Amino acid sequence: MTDHDANPILFFDGVCGLCNRVVDFVLRNDHRGRVRFAPLQGSTAQSRLPARDRDHLDTVVFIEGERITRRSTAVVRLLSHLGGIWTVLAWLLWLIPLPLRDVGYRLVSKLRYQLFGKKETCRLPAPDERARFLD
Repeated sequence: MTDHDANPILFFDGVCGLCNRVVDFVLRNDHRGRVRFAPLQGSTAQSRLPARDRDHLDTVVFIEGERITRRSTAVVRLLSHLGGIWTVLAWLLWLIPLPLRDVGYRLVSKLRYQLFGKKETCRLPAPDERARFLD
């Protein structure tokens, strides 16, 4: 595994408006540029994720090395990688019991297309973002 492969990967629903906003948020706030991105509909998800994760586009998946987290835990782990105030928010969210966190996650997930829209195709990275996106 190369150093680049050790960087965490955020798998997201490539056609979800909310998911694409999260990607934009991480690009703005990941000042170390470590987090990479891959759509759940892509070939990286096909090769790196179990079928149960690829088949559920309502689940955000975050991989750190061999560790796979899903739903609200993936969000907490993602925030912890951003540093600064986002790490504090991650710790505060971590204090909320997992079942309660996931109820909130599932509610937002269920309404995400209605609230944030749905794209026809997966998000295409800008040229300066390309190195952080996997197929």
